[in-house]
Amino acid sequence: MLIHAGASTSYVVSNGTIAKEVFKTNDINFAARPEFGSSEYQIYHDTMFSILDYNKLWIFLKKICMTEILSAQQISKFADVRKEEMMKVLEFLVKFSEQGDACDVGIQLMAMTNNLICRLSMSTRTSTNVDESAEIREIAKGIVLLAGQLGLGEIFGPLKKYDLLGAGKKAKALLLKFDKFMDGIIKKHEDERRDLFVGGTDTTSVGLQWGLAELLNHPKALKRLQEEIDRVVGPNRLVDDSDIQNLPYLQAVVKETLRVHPPLPLVFRKCREDCVVNGYTIPKNSRLVLNIYAINRDSNEWRNADEFIPERYLVNSGGGEENQLAIEPDELEAMKGQNFCYVPFGGGRRGCPGAGLAAAVLHRTLGVLIQCFDWKIKGAEKLNMEQGAGFSCAMVHPLICYPVMRVNPLEIAN
Repeated sequence: MLIHAGASTSYVVSNGTIAKEVFKTNDINFAARPEFGSSEYQIYHDTMFSILDYNKLWIFLKKICMTEILSAQQISKFADVRKEEMMKVLEFLVKFSEQGDACDVGIQLMAMTNNLICRLSMSTRTSTNVDESAEIREIAKGIVLLAGQLGLGEIFGPLKKYDLLGAGKKAKALLLKFDKFMDGIIKKHEDERRDLFVGGTDTTSVGLQWGLAELLNHPKALKRLQEEIDRVVGPNRLVDDSDIQNLPYLQAVVKETLRVHPPLPLVFRKCREDCVVNGYTIPKNSRLVLNIYAINRDSNEWRNADEFIPERYLVNSGGGEENQLAIEPDELEAMKGQNFCYVPFGGGRRGCPGAGLAAAVLHRTLGVLIQCFDWKIKGAEKLNMEQGAGFSCAMVHPLICYPVMRVNPLEIAN
């Protein structure tokens, strides 16, 4: 699909077949990122890992991220750090459970991911001050929201420099606040760690909120997950990383959450050289928009594509579940690693480098939340699942609910 919006022209990809041509066949040609929204106003514009062009600096920064912070070995090494931050959320939930009060779970999950990313990249928590932590969360959310907005200059190119809607001014103000905070704790650290903080906190916490919300709206799925955890883990210890491989339904819940609510619904790429995709010539420097949301919900690839059905991944479980992919089970097995109708973290060399960390946090945290608590929705039978603006499409309405303790996590923490 070709979209013209004034001075802005974008080629849109909305199915897995064409996505494969971008992420695999022409991977290196689409490894660059275009300017978009408020990105040109970033105060670290020329060094920010997420918006850098594909060049030697970007290759170097990715190597640093993947070897020093986001490798499987490093993620495993920091398992205790992840547990410590998770326990702080559990302490908060136990308190509200004992008082019988409802709580905004989303705020606590955001604080957890803030502190986790900060500790992994800078060996310190964001803040022990409640007000300061709340301010940091709002800054991170604001940056992600502005990053996803279409600026006036995208439509009326010559007017771009005037910043008539003030998006650039807002972005600069937020980033200067963020920079002041960061300078207080990482004077000798490199700028790519700032970028990792913003990119990792919002998307991971949003994924946790969507996963919990979907389970609350699907009580049968929640009950099945609790039964699996009770059977495999039991009531005397918390879900651990080593348990995940033995919890196929938990894995299915996380997969389905990421399919229905991908961390980045839209992925932007820039064509570095003229090339042909799906029979169409894409000129050099053209903007390509990969609609991950649409790809993950393509009815030609997925049965009941808009429904939350974790069972669709359990085709070999022997439990009588219907295969919810529009392909046969043996084909699904053969497509592992090459399934471009399921791309929650994008693909190719420019795919999300934090996918492994996000998966580790999602599985263990969601597993413990379901193991230790029953959940009651405040004031309604179902949660409102309206999605907001911004790159991560967070929930519009706060995730406010009552945690009802099944197992006291503070007594069985292993």
